[in-house]
Amino acid sequence: MNYNYLRYFSVLAQLEHYTLAAARLEISQPSLSSAIRNLEDELGVKLFEKVGRNIRLTEEGRYFQKKVDAAMDELSQATEALLSSRENAPVVIRLGFVSGALNGPIAREMADSIKKTDRIRFHITEGSSKDLMDLLHQEKLDMAIVDVTSRDRSLHFRKLCQRSFYVAVPAGHPLSGRDRVSVSDMVNYPQIGFSHSMDHNFEDWAKHPDVRQRFVCQVNTVSGALSLVSARLGITIIPGECITPMEGIVYIPLENRHQALYSCIVYDRWLSPPVWDFVERVIKAARELVV
Repeated sequence: MNYNYLRYFSVLAQLEHYTLAAARLEISQPSLSSAIRNLEDELGVKLFEKVGRNIRLTEEGRYFQKKVDAAMDELSQATEALLSSRENAPVVIRLGFVSGALNGPIAREMADSIKKTDRIRFHITEGSSKDLMDLLHQEKLDMAIVDVTSRDRSLHFRKLCQRSFYVAVPAGHPLSGRDRVSVSDMVNYPQIGFSHSMDHNFEDWAKHPDVRQRFVCQVNTVSGALSLVSARLGITIIPGECITPMEGIVYIPLENRHQALYSCIVYDRWLSPPVWDFVERVIKAARELVV
C-alpha cells in the first residue's frame, strides 16, 4: 500500500475538503483525487461520499481514519526516535574474547572510548573460539578475538599478535626455581586445565607424546586456575598477558609454546559507524600486544 496515499487520506479525512487538503499537501487537486480513487480501488470500499459540493467520511472511512492516524503517529514517533538516536542513543558494542585477550592495550582502548563519550556501552563475552564464532553467526557479537581460525568462508580473520605462555606454580614447588620449563618438565606434577577457551593448548600443545598428563581439575577462567594454584592443587599454563602478581605463585616461561590471536568478524555484516570505528581501533591496539 502506497505510503503517500495513506498520508493524503489522513489529511483529507481531517479537512473533508479537496481544495484545502491539496493546498496543505502542496499537490494538485487532480493528483489528490486520483490518489484517493486508487486507494479506494485497492481497498474495495468507498472512503468518502459527496454531500452537495462537499465530502464526508463514510462509516468505513471513519474506521480506516482511526487506524491510519494511529499508524501514522507511531511511524512519526519512530522516525523522531531514530533521528534522535544518531546523537543521543547508547551504542552497545558486543565483543568476545578468549581467555587473556582482553588484558592490556585492548582494555585501555575500551576505557579511552568511554572517556571520550558517554554513549558507548560494552557487552563482553569470554569463551572458547568455537563458542565465540557461533555467537558471531547468531548476531550476538560484533567482533571476537580468537586463538584459532576456521575454514568458514563467512568469517573474516586478521592476525593480531603472537603470545607466549607461562607455567604458574605454587611458591616452593620443585619447578619454582627454574628460569624456564618445558612440557616434559610438567608431566610428573598435577595440572589444572581449562574446559573451554584453552582446550587445544592442553590437548595439542601441552600433551607430551610419551607421557600422559596428570590433569586433576578443569576450570573455565584463568582467575579460577590461579586460585587453585595458590591453594597448591596443581600447576597450570596461562597466557603471558594474564600474569598477575599473587602471593604464593611463581610464573615461569614455557619453552617453545606460542599462539597467534586473530580478530574475527562476519563478512558483509553491517556494523554502525561507531562500532566499526571501535573494531578498527581494537585491532590496532591488539597488534601492539607484546607478550
